[in-house]
Amino acid sequence: MKDWMERNWQFVTTGISGVLIVVGSLIGNDVGDFWTAVIFLSAFVIGGFEQAKEGIAATIKTKKLNVELLMILAATGASIIGYWFEGAILIFIFSVSGALETYTTNKSKREITKLMAFQPERAFRFLPNGDVEEVAAKDLQLDDRVLVRPGESVPIDGVIVRGSTTLNEAAINGESVPVEKTVDAEVFGGTVNVSSAITIKVTQTFDNTIFSKIIRLVETAQSEPSKTARFIERFEDVYVKAVLLFVLVMMFLPHFALGWSWNETFYRAMVLLTVASPCALVASVTPVTLAAISNGARHGILFKGGVHLENLRGVKAIAFDKTGTLTNGTPELTDQIFKEHIDKQQVINVAAAMERQSLHPLAAAITKALDIEVTDKLTEIEVTDVPGWGVQTSYKGETWQVGKAGYVGAENAVKFSNGAFERLASEGKTIVYVAKEGEIVAMFALKDTCRPEAIRTIQALKAKGIKTIMVTGDNAQTGAAIQAELGMDRVVSGCLPEKKVDVLKELSVTYGSVAMVGDGINDAPALAHAAVGIAMGEGTDIAMETADVVLMKNDLEKIPYAYTLSERLHWISWQNICFAIAVILLLITANVFQVINLPFGVVGHEGSTILVILNGLRLLKSNRK
Repeated sequence: MKDWMERNWQFVTTGISGVLIVVGSLIGNDVGDFWTAVIFLSAFVIGGFEQAKEGIAATIKTKKLNVELLMILAATGASIIGYWFEGAILIFIFSVSGALETYTTNKSKREITKLMAFQPERAFRFLPNGDVEEVAAKDLQLDDRVLVRPGESVPIDGVIVRGSTTLNEAAINGESVPVEKTVDAEVFGGTVNVSSAITIKVTQTFDNTIFSKIIRLVETAQSEPSKTARFIERFEDVYVKAVLLFVLVMMFLPHFALGWSWNETFYRAMVLLTVASPCALVASVTPVTLAAISNGARHGILFKGGVHLENLRGVKAIAFDKTGTLTNGTPELTDQIFKEHIDKQQVINVAAAMERQSLHPLAAAITKALDIEVTDKLTEIEVTDVPGWGVQTSYKGETWQVGKAGYVGAENAVKFSNGAFERLASEGKTIVYVAKEGEIVAMFALKDTCRPEAIRTIQALKAKGIKTIMVTGDNAQTGAAIQAELGMDRVVSGCLPEKKVDVLKELSVTYGSVAMVGDGINDAPALAHAAVGIAMGEGTDIAMETADVVLMKNDLEKIPYAYTLSERLHWISWQNICFAIAVILLLITANVFQVINLPFGVVGHEGSTILVILNGLRLLKSNRK
């Protein structure tokens, strides 16, 4: 009950105010003017106290006028000339809109509240003797061993050292489908262990976990307004002063110029004070921005502020880092070609045994692929590493080599490939040869494969009229092959890390506003210089900290979703702004021609405020497909 009251007390006080207004209007004639005034004054105080307190405190703090003060003045003025009921109705509906705006803000912030609820507080740590002790999750240290049982939340980031299980990682990446994890797999604090008990080794302190970073990012985002919201805030002070000046003129000019009575003149001035207040205009942007940020957080897209979400719709081109962003970041064996009439199994066994002892990334990829086909691991083989070229060994008195064409004999390589090299190279693949006694017996083609969602992402962005550019350090041939595979508009090849900022500046001259997507330390400067920097959540910490937007799951398809979210934010914000201005102008005109009274002015003005808030709530829902 206490928690419910804390969340809804504004609705309660508003309801009490409404009840007092009904009571006052029903028994006013029976109890006399004094008690009628007391009842309506009580409705004023109970319904309007919080709004008045906030308005006065904000004025004192910022030394700027605000809409809350206009409402207080309008209600007070109406009461002075005997319109207690109208003044009370004004306070009541203003209180309703204030309570609804608070509800909207809290609902928009519910995603961070949900995240906080997922953040584990306790953990079960192994002692040196094998016993388990319960400790606070924040007290865990690096390399501690922690037991996580089925149904429990993983208390901190780490790697599995014993057991295998299924984890629900929705709190981290927005993906509802559980993933299987086994020994050496990374796990993240805040995810839920679904199936089996596991033991993890702590790899991050509590404050540096992915989960803690997400919470800090969302909290920061919700406190940073968009450019439109900042403009509305600056506009409010000037507008309120203009309204007060206009009201002051309205209190005297009609009496002398048009012959209105003093009572009618003052009444119309109070109506003007009510209908000209920019309540709906002030509420037209901030609630919708918070709703959009919360929508993104629920889908694993973290915006570091409303301004970045707003800027995204203005992007005309997006530059992508290649390795780890468009591609998986690790090469895979894609093609195997063997000499005719050769003992293929022997070649596989020897090549796998040799590459297993090499530290080169290509060797790891070959070993991973060939291990499936190996029938004898040949552990007795010892290799000589020739840096930059390949490896060599002697097996059964014969010399074997694995490496580049220049290492095994360029002429032999060209003769063996018989055109295959040109075809594979045009596909962006790297070629490794296997030679036995100086004769090439096999060639392997490897490639850093594209992410499955990359093609769909590029197509979706192009459908929105956004140019896509790949920025890579690879040679032109490899870059062109991947560009063709993904269907990108342009590729910048041979781009060294330190040159990415210069490339981004050149792209900005060509296309205008350019976003950058990357995941590595070398992408951080470019992310900082981009109109919108987008970091892959599984990338480096510095990339995440530098970027304006973070994709918590390395899902490129979240980029078109984020762009659509930005478009919806812009569209709904300006719907609200135009609607609010139109209502204000209509009500002011109606008041000047004396065709609207205070109750209708109150309903029209505060009703428009409620409508723009409800319109903003639409952004809490997922994008329309």
